[in-house]
Amino acid sequence: MFSEIITPRFSDTDALGHINNTMVPIWFEGARDPVFRLFMPELAIKEWQLILAKIDVSYLGQMFYGEGIEIKTSISRIGNSSFDVYQELWQKNHLCASGTAVMIHFCYKNQSSKAIPEQIKNSLILHKKVNSK
Repeated sequence: MFSEIITPRFSDTDALGHINNTMVPIWFEGARDPVFRLFMPELAIKEWQLILAKIDVSYLGQMFYGEGIEIKTSISRIGNSSFDVYQELWQKNHLCASGTAVMIHFCYKNQSSKAIPEQIKNSLILHKKVNSK
């Protein structure tokens, strides 16, 4: 699992005084950088090998300006050419949002998916979400 702490900006809030719901997918994307680096260590755009196929976000509680937010990122599923990135936002020890991004290993030249190399699959496994059930 990857984890990082972010500090919400004042501009991340909405008229109701809490974090705007549009920020969560943006924060989730930023926190996927360590996963992207498993495929492209330098994050070189010309070598990009991933596409986003789907995202879903569940809002579970309000988040507020002035308190740090922890983003936890793990891998919840690994397929042949795709995988799921599961993420959570925590503020003051409360789970405030969760979401999943379906990522596809992709060849832009051929415009098609391609198998995830075993070495990268092994790296993804190291960050696999452990179910508490």
